[in-house]
Amino acid sequence: MVNPIPSASPTRRIWLHVGTLLDGTSTTPARDAHVVYDSQRIHFVGTNGNRPPPDILADHQTAPDVSAPDATLLPGLIEAHAHLFLEGGELDFEKRATYLTQTADELLAAAQPRLAQLVTLGITGVRDAGDKDGVGLALSRQYKRPAAERPLMPYYDSPGAAIHHEGRYGKFMGETIEAHGSIDATVDARVAAGADRIKLLPTGIINFKKGLVTAKPQMDTAEVSAIVAAAKRHGRQTFAHSSGDIGIDHAIDGGVDTIEHGFFLRDDQLAKLRDQQIGWVPTFAPVQKQVDHAVLFGWDEQIVGNLQRILDNHARSLVKAHDMGVLIIAGSDAGSCGVAHGLGFLYELEQMEKAGLSALAVINAATGVSAGRLAYADPIGRIAPDHLPRMILTTAPVLDSVTHLRAPKTVIFDDQVLIQDKTFSPTGL
Repeated sequence: MVNPIPSASPTRRIWLHVGTLLDGTSTTPARDAHVVYDSQRIHFVGTNGNRPPPDILADHQTAPDVSAPDATLLPGLIEAHAHLFLEGGELDFEKRATYLTQTADELLAAAQPRLAQLVTLGITGVRDAGDKDGVGLALSRQYKRPAAERPLMPYYDSPGAAIHHEGRYGKFMGETIEAHGSIDATVDARVAAGADRIKLLPTGIINFKKGLVTAKPQMDTAEVSAIVAAAKRHGRQTFAHSSGDIGIDHAIDGGVDTIEHGFFLRDDQLAKLRDQQIGWVPTFAPVQKQVDHAVLFGWDEQIVGNLQRILDNHARSLVKAHDMGVLIIAGSDAGSCGVAHGLGFLYELEQMEKAGLSALAVINAATGVSAGRLAYADPIGRIAPDHLPRMILTTAPVLDSVTHLRAPKTVIFDDQVLIQDKTFSPTGL
């Protein structure tokens, strides 16, 4: 841990000097860096010993408030795929089913305490991935309040209910096109409800017993294109739950902004993602957790073999995608069975590193690459002038391995300085 950092305010600027700076996008770390910020924005970033000019500082300021030559400063992390209405840390299927029988107000009340814990863990932004009960939309509205009127919580946006077809996958988190009569009316209804972006479900999920996506896609390219066009009319991005190569074809050719999960991506599809600047959120965590807890879930040797084969192929695709220049964005699918909020995201980053990405590439996927492609309403995910001062300061060697993101750290979040010096329990997350 480093010396205590003073709290910033609109009129109090803080000057940090650190040994290493990860800005969220650069492919090499910066050294001997100086950062000046107040509670509303970053004013100056200098590297290679470049100190702030006098007009950036208060009249009396001649030295950094904190000098930490052994520390690394990096942007707050962004969880790009989470379902806050679900309790991911719960492994018991019956308890999970009972949890979902709660009212919308009860689900919201259960989600609320998770927010401050996310910030303390260093997760300062969340792209919610949808629910039918309005929990994500309520949290998004809460974030949009003036800062003085909202609780400690990460940046938050939500699509509301995901879009799917009647009788197909998605009932627990979505609403059907048939309920509104047309695609345009469906998207209009999402936007009227407050959706920050549009989530669609062109495919089903993996059949673990067969190791494949066995159900036919529930949307063709024309339907995906129509949803994307309707979303664009409202200035909204789209993200598509997509696994199985045929359904992924429909999502890519339909022009979505990101592919979520993307199990069974082909190499030619990776090239399309790169060429069309479609982001990929690979979500290793939910499938890896099925392997980790195979005995608890009752999976036999054949099913575990299927799951491991899927994960191994997914890892190879991730490395290929990175080498090809695909925009890789980190998201854990937190809320899925075994994927606790916050802790599951750190676990996801570890799986991406295990697959073959460098620690810096993983950190960029969880910060600046995410922010750059997903166009969050607030300037987050980078350490650069005019971005929000939401940063992690740590003496742990995070460039050696992202496992060190679990180590004690200081989280700077606007006017607050938070110390994470304990291990969090997945209970309730």
